[in-house]
Amino acid sequence: MRWVRAIGWALMAVVVLLAVGFVYLWVKIRGTAVEVPSTQASAVTISSAPQEMRLWPGKAPGSENWTQQESESHLSERIIRNVVDPTLTAYFPPAGTANGTAVIVCPGGGFHMLSIDGEGVNVAHYLNSLGVTAFVLRYRLTKTNAAFFVGMMHKIKTPGGLKPVLDEMSPLILADGQQAMRTVRAHAAQWGVAPNRIGMMGFSAGGYLTLSVAFHHDAESMPDFVAPIYALAPEPLPANPERIPMFLACAADDPLVPPAANSVKVYDLWHGAGIPAELHVFPNGGHGFGIRRQNLASDEWTEMFKKWMEAQGLLGAPATK
Repeated sequence: MRWVRAIGWALMAVVVLLAVGFVYLWVKIRGTAVEVPSTQASAVTISSAPQEMRLWPGKAPGSENWTQQESESHLSERIIRNVVDPTLTAYFPPAGTANGTAVIVCPGGGFHMLSIDGEGVNVAHYLNSLGVTAFVLRYRLTKTNAAFFVGMMHKIKTPGGLKPVLDEMSPLILADGQQAMRTVRAHAAQWGVAPNRIGMMGFSAGGYLTLSVAFHHDAESMPDFVAPIYALAPEPLPANPERIPMFLACAADDPLVPPAANSVKVYDLWHGAGIPAELHVFPNGGHGFGIRRQNLASDEWTEMFKKWMEAQGLLGAPATK
């Protein structure tokens, strides 16, 4: 009977450890509430410190009745959930180094969260090192609770599993992306930006947003160039895309967003239409490599993007009339 009792105690210990681990993760993922600033774009001036501004003058259209609270959590990196009131955060290059080019950065996170540092803030700092003014976009996300992660991954890995989320969120994040472009262009002179050198860069779900704006825009919200990185491609693709130069990068071993059905498909559309496009499919790097170094082939994408921007004339001073 002694061994039966020992097994019982061992099982009880395992259950207790699992319960403690679950509670710990739940508390970590639940995060802390985030207060949205009241700052408007007109109040933002060139500064060495990041400046966050509200994207819409009132409640964002289409989600006026949302009641979820935006929260911030720290796991392997900082994430944001339940964005209701979208914001742009401006990151300006060091004084005297700005070249007039701006990029709106759209982090990924499966439409459930934002990888705000790895695919947002860190990218902004990299762009600043090139003399580029960066604006990190916190766009609206589907409502989640602290146990969202497992369900999110199941949806992503299941064919068609994300469709209900895409049906819900696509019009809202498109509106946020268009409004971000309009905001930066409307304040270009104030922020030292050339109004014809404003692009968008997005990662994964943020790449989906970037491509959506490239496909659907008016004159004020049309990007001058785009850089979808391991982006999920919207469906259907347009028959006659706008002439917007494009840089794409992804990894062949991406288990979540296969290149053939996404980045390669978009590149083929651009190439077939005779629109300037450059695609890099690295042999390894996985999904979500962002700006971090992994000692893998995908580490080279930032240097290739820099060379692409140089070739597009985006890193020199704007031509004067």
